[in-house]
Amino acid sequence: MSAPISKSQMAFELPKLSYIDTRWEEPAVAAPGAVPAADGSFTAWIAGKIAAVRAWNAERRALAELQTMSDRELFDVGLNRGDFGRIFDDRFNQDLRSRGR
Repeated sequence: MSAPISKSQMAFELPKLSYIDTRWEEPAVAAPGAVPAADGSFTAWIAGKIAAVRAWNAERRALAELQTMSDRELFDVGLNRGDFGRIFDDRFNQDLRSRGR
């Protein structure tokens, strides 16, 4: 038996998430939207702040998208609601940081 699913019900797009933050597992991998090493100028400082706001906004949108998903949809992608803290809060990734150094 198959349930009819409209195209609009399948219109969500998942962000590229990893349960393990790749910045700690693969130090050579730059974070998306990362700014090259700053030269100490005011322009570099502003660019860093803009990149930080963009990264924060992307994480906020990703979390909002995941929160709209049903438990079944989350299960299909290998997540549950308890994983949100680990994915989006760096304080939960302290164990990964200690292993990487």
